[in-house]
Amino acid sequence: MRILIQRVRKASVTVSGQVIGSIGKGLLIFIGITHGDTQADADWLAKKAAGLRIFEDENGKMNRSVQDVGGGVLVVSQFTLYGDCKKGRRPGFDAAGSPDMANELYEYFMEAVRREGVSTVEHGEFGADMLVALENDGPVTFMIDYPFETRGLPQ
Repeated sequence: MRILIQRVRKASVTVSGQVIGSIGKGLLIFIGITHGDTQADADWLAKKAAGLRIFEDENGKMNRSVQDVGGGVLVVSQFTLYGDCKKGRRPGFDAAGSPDMANELYEYFMEAVRREGVSTVEHGEFGADMLVALENDGPVTFMIDYPFETRGLPQ
């Protein structure tokens, strides 16, 4: 499982001309799911994301989490996080999890973020063509893979 976290001032997701999820200050989290990912992986990443101290304190140091600042989280599924661009010019997506399994873990991840104490958790629409708008704050962006080994995925 892989998440790309962006600290944002605001972010939203639009599907078919309708805004379906939006937050103010908080985290935009893109999530990619691969074969063999589990609920335990989602739990670990949810805890990491909710507690990650990437918001500034009164001294300008990254020392506060999204929970500490009362921010929201917008979660967007993104199978292209497992796109393989090493060969040729067209990415391969063999490492992306099957849609049924990935959707289940996507939903589970959002619930896990809520269980970690984030009160506002918005989301995109799994598998939809989405327009994502964001105002990146910093910019501050982190990629986190879990588990840390590749589980034999194509290199």
